[in-house]
Amino acid sequence: MRRTAVRSSQVDVDTVSARPAQALPQQYTPAVVRGWGVNGAVRRRRAFHVKPRDSVAQADRAVPDELKRRRTEAPSDGAGSTGRTRGRAPAANPVRPGTNATSPASSPKLGDPGASTARVLALANQKGGVGKTTTTVNLGAALADLGKRVLVVDLDPQGNASTGLGIEARNFDVSIYDVVLRDVPLEDCIEPTSIKNLFVAPSTINLAGAEIELVPAFSRELRLRRAVDPIRHEYDYVLIDCPPSLGLLTVNGLAAASEVMVPIQCEYYALEGLGQLLRNVDLVRSSLNPELFVSTIVLTMYDARTKLADQVVDEVRTHFGDVVCKTVIPRSVRISEAPSFGEPVTIHDPSSRGALAYRELAREVSSASAS
Repeated sequence: MRRTAVRSSQVDVDTVSARPAQALPQQYTPAVVRGWGVNGAVRRRRAFHVKPRDSVAQADRAVPDELKRRRTEAPSDGAGSTGRTRGRAPAANPVRPGTNATSPASSPKLGDPGASTARVLALANQKGGVGKTTTTVNLGAALADLGKRVLVVDLDPQGNASTGLGIEARNFDVSIYDVVLRDVPLEDCIEPTSIKNLFVAPSTINLAGAEIELVPAFSRELRLRRAVDPIRHEYDYVLIDCPPSLGLLTVNGLAAASEVMVPIQCEYYALEGLGQLLRNVDLVRSSLNPELFVSTIVLTMYDARTKLADQVVDEVRTHFGDVVCKTVIPRSVRISEAPSFGEPVTIHDPSSRGALAYRELAREVSSASAS
């Protein structure tokens, strides 16, 4: 069947499921549509062929034996992998995420389907103004300077991570909103930045209504995870900038991640909501993502002139131990003014205290993944 014919018969599952039962005189049978992504990787997505409900059995009897045999056989994509078979669930991937899948002949390179998957970190804290977006942007830039291939997923409706990297999402037709709500492939949303090896999936203000639009959606907590999984092998790190809340967008970020990085401002109020965040992480781990854990706590906006900052640092290190990074991000004017230029502090002022601190944090995070 030609691809144009399949596309013309494709229908929206959410629209169909929202209609009353008497308005559905047709039956939908699943099929596989294969297309090519922007990076040359084969992309599979679900489509639906429309058949009249009353004539399904009659149509099956009218199909020649040869076509019936082809219909039940698993199609091959030419690379030795098999697709979905009719009426049968796909075989589970024996390779656990985060492990290497190597062939006897040669080790796969980054970007190959068999390569090791990325570390997916969700930067989350329901307290606003603690440095989530600032840490996402500057840590991503510092990791890219180390030669790592990094993707920043801006899941915050404010879109500050996008503008902080010089990306104006209003200039593009596709944003992370379309990925989460309209099942657009994530690779169609990714944009390169001015920094080598650093990419961003931008956000727009449309994402502000996603919390309400996701309420009636099917499998609403796993939409971002289904979008991230196909491109994990193309990056070393995927950093998800979560909004300052514990709503559905944050749950999507936690469900898509394998680790949680928690930025904590060195002030008292930043500690109050930390317990609730950890409880939410436990709920997501028990219900949606068994591999999720808090791997890193970053202390930000440290002011050495105040005793309160030292007390907060000591309190956090006492309770969380080795999970807390040794590197502390200082309060710096250069860090604050860098977003107004649409660039991270490592580019804005490479010799500033903030830039040096984020480079040291990137080395610490990178060494932790190596060990």
